[in-house]
Amino acid sequence: MASLVFESDDLDLTEDFLCRAYARMTIGSGSPGDSRARIRRDTLPSVSVDEIDLGFDMSYAVTPLGRICLCLVHEGTVRDHAYRGVRDDFGPGDLVLFAPPDAPYSGQIRTARYNITMLEPALLDQVAATAAQRRPQPVRLTGHRPHSPAAARHLRNTILYLRDHVLADPAVAEQPLIAATGGQLLAASVLAAFPNTAQTEPAAQDRTDAHSATVRRAVAYIEDHADQPITVAEIAAAAHVTIRALQYAFRRHLDTTPLAYLRRVRLAQAHRELRAASPLTTTVGEIAARWGFAHPGRFAALYREAYGTSPSATLRG
Repeated sequence: MASLVFESDDLDLTEDFLCRAYARMTIGSGSPGDSRARIRRDTLPSVSVDEIDLGFDMSYAVTPLGRICLCLVHEGTVRDHAYRGVRDDFGPGDLVLFAPPDAPYSGQIRTARYNITMLEPALLDQVAATAAQRRPQPVRLTGHRPHSPAAARHLRNTILYLRDHVLADPAVAEQPLIAATGGQLLAASVLAAFPNTAQTEPAAQDRTDAHSATVRRAVAYIEDHADQPITVAEIAAAAHVTIRALQYAFRRHLDTTPLAYLRRVRLAQAHRELRAASPLTTTVGEIAARWGFAHPGRFAALYREAYGTSPSATLRG
């Protein structure tokens, strides 16, 4: 994980930093008095989370980012935001997609504090798939606002979870399983929030492929690779089926999802390590993080539900 903090009251320096952090852009200030800018960036592989605080009004024009760029407004407003036929204004609490990865955009920021979360578009393909075609196309987002307030809240909570419970502790964020799980969680939340081209219902061939042998191959792959940052797409490939067929097979035969099953296997591995470890040299947090659990409270709840006791009690023997 990498972190950086930028602070300046020089507009030229701020423009240079923004160009390097995002894409080529020009900015202009409409506030002659205050030109203060503060930006903190934390990153995981394929994901970055920025908190930005501007003490001035700023216009911007940005070339395509090549990444999915989400904006969560804390304070202030974003006005006249425009790209490819879309023009909109955003205020406190709004969570939006700034533009498709291949589209330039422009607008004005009015003395705002906001979050910018970016992810590689390929992350969407790790958790979902488009309709079956001769040449399958990448999953794309087709709208810039979430389709419901509940979906927006869920995505907002995911972003804040990454910021506050994964990226806030470098020792946690550097764990490979946590980094991979965080990226997949964000991608799944983005797909759940925005209109998109993902095909979620299984096709006829997917239903045919969703037999018990598919589940056995997937389970074997999961159990052999639970200590590695695997994706739903990789599990499906190992089972020789599509992502949709894999998900349908797990629902049909195990009444769960592939990722939920993977989490169960990792929880069992954490349980084994807790039983074998010494409380003098090991902590619950270290073992939980090693197996992809970033939030101690969530890990403790899952553990108690599965084993009827707390992870700390298991560690103490």
